[in-house]
Amino acid sequence: MDESVSNSQPARKLFFKHILRKIFLEDWALKLLALIITFALWLGVTGLSTPTKSRINVPLNLGVSSDAQLTNVPQPQVEIEISGDKRKVDQIARGELTAFVDLTEMKPGDWVVSLSPDTVFVALPQGVKLVDVVPGRIGVNIEAVEEKELEVKAETTGNVAVGYEIYNSTVLPSRIRVRGPSSIIRILEYVQTDRVDIEGKKDGFTARQIAVTSPDPKAAVLNTVVDVDFRIGEKRIERTFSLPVPGMPGKTVSFVAYGPRSLLSKANADDFKVEIYLDDQGEEAPRVVVQDELQATVEIRKLKVN
Repeated sequence: MDESVSNSQPARKLFFKHILRKIFLEDWALKLLALIITFALWLGVTGLSTPTKSRINVPLNLGVSSDAQLTNVPQPQVEIEISGDKRKVDQIARGELTAFVDLTEMKPGDWVVSLSPDTVFVALPQGVKLVDVVPGRIGVNIEAVEEKELEVKAETTGNVAVGYEIYNSTVLPSRIRVRGPSSIIRILEYVQTDRVDIEGKKDGFTARQIAVTSPDPKAAVLNTVVDVDFRIGEKRIERTFSLPVPGMPGKTVSFVAYGPRSLLSKANADDFKVEIYLDDQGEEAPRVVVQDELQATVEIRKLKVN
């Protein structure tokens, strides 16, 4: 036998003994500690986890496309069952959970929607899954959305001072756009402001940035505030006058003047003037013009040629 081969065998044995000693005997305490820590981590992740199930009532949120709207509230809440590691389940903030169903691909109409782990999304932590939803089906009505421009009516509360009245109220802007389900938008005729307090008022004023609301909550106003200008003055009365018509011998015009009591009670025929103008048919006709300080507050009504 070759002497070099016989000498190599003891050397190889010594080498392997050295490696084994290096692995298992040197720094054995440190290596044992690392093994214990690794084993503990493994137990914490897998070995000690306790699977559990829990049932929770959560709000149901139904998402539809931007040009459609739900007109019924089929189910404000659903009961969900979740399963997973007990510690993770116990750490869930249950008040923040919401069940969401995507209906954006559905066209307007009446539908029966299936509620299951495949169709309902709930934001759950990793390792916790949704396993059941109750009820399993709901009926929904989806309508196309329309827009429409509507008149804004000013609403008030209280009464103006005794002896005074509101001459008129002007809303700026006077019309605003409203958006909602077509069945509702088509029958709406107006929207209204929040009530403006006019208690004890004697003079005109402008109420600014007054909220506007729709008679139906499903119809949303696109301009949510307006200004309302009020003209308030002394209560008005009617007085009848008669004046000759210039250029028409024997003809007189009788009319009713409508205006503030204190001004109109002192008025006389000299405060009014009859003029001749061409009407829509090109014929001469009389009209009454209010003179001087009465112009801004007195109206002419019920004009008649005798």
